[in-house]
Amino acid sequence: MGCTPNASHSPVFLLLGFSKARVSASLLFFLFLAIYLVTIIGNVTLVLLISRDSRLHSPMYYLLRGLSMIDMGLSTVTLPQLLIHLVSNYPAISAARCLAQFFFFYAFGVTDTLVISIMALDRYMTICNPLRYHSVMNRQLCAFLLALSWVVSIVHTMLHVGLLLPLYWAGDAEGNVKLPHFFCDHRPLLRASCSDIHSNELAIFLEGGFLMLGPCALIVLSYACIGATILRLPSAAGRHRAVSTCGSHLTIVGFLYGTIIWVYFQPPSQDSQEQDMAAAVMYTAITPLANPFVYSLRNKDVKNALHRLLGRGREDS
Repeated sequence: MGCTPNASHSPVFLLLGFSKARVSASLLFFLFLAIYLVTIIGNVTLVLLISRDSRLHSPMYYLLRGLSMIDMGLSTVTLPQLLIHLVSNYPAISAARCLAQFFFFYAFGVTDTLVISIMALDRYMTICNPLRYHSVMNRQLCAFLLALSWVVSIVHTMLHVGLLLPLYWAGDAEGNVKLPHFFCDHRPLLRASCSDIHSNELAIFLEGGFLMLGPCALIVLSYACIGATILRLPSAAGRHRAVSTCGSHLTIVGFLYGTIIWVYFQPPSQDSQEQDMAAAVMYTAITPLANPFVYSLRNKDVKNALHRLLGRGREDS
């Protein structure tokens, strides 16, 4: 697609993802407002529980606290702006704000996937090498792995932002570029560009694919070893206890990686835009919402910590 003379590096983007929705904007507003508030409350509660309760000061919960903070950032990058646009007749965002949203969304999102893969390593050490767990998975190593995840994520995101900067977008007579999405995501931005995007797509499938395959390989190998160890356990109770420690993590892995692979690693198609947006809602809204509930409802330590906190609150009152 060639660029017209009015094409620009810095147009105004109109985020029209829900403009053709079959339900009213008011209903969507209250739905996403509820999702955002519950996400923040749930993750803040989990962070406070892990920070305040000494029984939760283990490497697994240190990583879980980091994941909750990342999830709050991921939701905050997209949902407040969506709420504003749902009540606005002009859902516009400048090019600078769009790229800023793109940067923070991918910085939080990639870090999210890396931390979840580190949690798989934690599960592997817990079940397959319990005697070495505390000597290997100490707090210093967890802090280093979290910091490394952020560095890798930021470098990855800066690469893709750098590849977006030279692109042109041809807008309408008023200079507006319509994006059939609710935030500045990679695929919609590339589809709307009139420039050659082969280098961008190559980076997605090569560099982005490598960054995805590494954590996926770590998760698969960890759970392959975990599965082999569980099968060798002599008692059914021991096998059940080992499986239950991995259930929450496997649930989040399925949510997260399923939607990411669906959105970013299928061949681009105009017909898949609605499906892409539905999967993006799962990734940006539902997964951060689900994390604190999956880990609290399926985890006795977290439930007991919540009961102790609530009981202490009643005693203080």
